[in-house]
Amino acid sequence: MGTEFVVFSVVFLLILGAYWSMIVFPKQREFSKRQTFVRTLNEGDEVIMAGGLIGRVLEIRGLEGIAIVEIAPGVTVRAVTASLLEPFDPEELARNIQMAMKDQNPAAE
Repeated sequence: MGTEFVVFSVVFLLILGAYWSMIVFPKQREFSKRQTFVRTLNEGDEVIMAGGLIGRVLEIRGLEGIAIVEIAPGVTVRAVTASLLEPFDPEELARNIQMAMKDQNPAAE
């Protein structure tokens, strides 16, 4: 009976370690990366928001966790800073679209 408990405990710990390394750890890294990005934002930076909107940061209210983002000339929205995903880089976006198109249509090459 003691041997079964030890084997069960070892298997449980291995499963727990696998879960931690494949699920929890990557999410912590992504969260940390996003926090670093938000902390380094400056007024005038162009960003991609969680809804896919692209806008220019006009103001950051750090204590409130809010950013004022202009999404079109004269149109501003308040956005939670956690929804600001990454800087807007049109060239990188174009490369990603081209890669996705190649993946969808491999015969076109």
